Amino acid sequence: MSSRLPDPGADERAHSDRLLTRLREEIAAHGPMPFSQYMERCLYAPGLGYYSAGKTKFGEAGDFITAPELGDLFARCVVNATYPVIEMLGESADFLELGGGSGAFAEAALKAFAANGTVPRRYYILEPSADLRERQRDRLAAALPSELFAHVLWLDRPPEQDWQGVLFANEVIDALPTTRFVMRDGEVYEEHVVLDGEGRLMRVDRPADALVSGAVRQVERDLEAEFPSGYRSEILPQLPYWIQAIAGSLTAGLMMFIDYGYVRREYYLPERNDGTLRAYHRHRSHNDPLYFPGLNDLTASVDFTALAEAGNVAGFGVAGYMPQAQFLLGSGLQDIFTASYESAADEATRYDLAQQVKKLTLPDQMGERFQVMLFARGMDVLPLPADVLEADRGDRL
Repeated sequence: MSSRLPDPGADERAHSDRLLTRLREEIAAHGPMPFSQYMERCLYAPGLGYYSAGKTKFGEAGDFITAPELGDLFARCVVNATYPVIEMLGESADFLELGGGSGAFAEAALKAFAANGTVPRRYYILEPSADLRERQRDRLAAALPSELFAHVLWLDRPPEQDWQGVLFANEVIDALPTTRFVMRDGEVYEEHVVLDGEGRLMRVDRPADALVSGAVRQVERDLEAEFPSGYRSEILPQLPYWIQAIAGSLTAGLMMFIDYGYVRREYYLPERNDGTLRAYHRHRSHNDPLYFPGLNDLTASVDFTALAEAGNVAGFGVAGYMPQAQFLLGSGLQDIFTASYESAADEATRYDLAQQVKKLTLPDQMGERFQVMLFARGMDVLPLPADVLEADRGDRL
């Protein structure tokens, strides 16, 4: 597997070795490490995790490309769908973006809000990575007029005070540290990371604790079927607590999650018997999460049924669920594209716009693989575009 991946340079190897040393020390001191904890360390360990270090993650020079990196069409559609909510809630309405990435979404979204004449009181970016926060700040300070940049504030934890507005998260749930479980003769086991006799990382299965076992049994009850022996997949037993933590103070407004995933009955198909966990390194996907820790993005698809349940537990109602293509088209993609295409300065720009639309909407690109889930709370009327409401496939959950 690893032979087909780009060979890390000396600096990358040294960085991975530093994280590996810390992982070895922690395992030696505390014993087998649940995979979810290993994933958390690999992605978020201060100064060493994938999202916490200085390496470029997004775009052609990184390891993957997200929708905002393609251009501004995606963000402009999101703003088309959400600015009426900001407008309805009035001058106290805020916009909170979870995980700001390169800052591309915030730049395009703030410009779109300004063009629509309704700018949120505050544009919050909840970004735990100090490195990414600095990159975002530099980008937005250079790209936005000072009066627009003044709306932006960075957070390192969710708001504690009650607030109203819109919470937006693109490709965030897939990066939550996931639990890996496997069935053995009717019992639930959990995947752990340990050291072999030569100090190398390896994965082993150990009996699951009550939280993990209970979460798996709940999925079985919902599916009305038991997982067969040997079936391995992912589950997020902490998801309800996470939603409450990041959105508990949102008293009125909208939450929007965009990510790749499935409804539960598709997530746990019999043939998907090794789960959805993937690692990404320089635009190449592979299935070894132990390969050079800290240099790979680790990710698992989203069980949108579980996300809906978690939102309900936190006091939100599901306001819509649909493929990304239907959401973008319902949010005015065609009109935005046409206006941009007609005003484009050259053929290269027009080609780029056409490529954006293809990647965002074609079924074999992002159009069907990515899903959009909307939640609402504290609003008598939810002013979403009529075409978005009509595209709702919530009955599939």
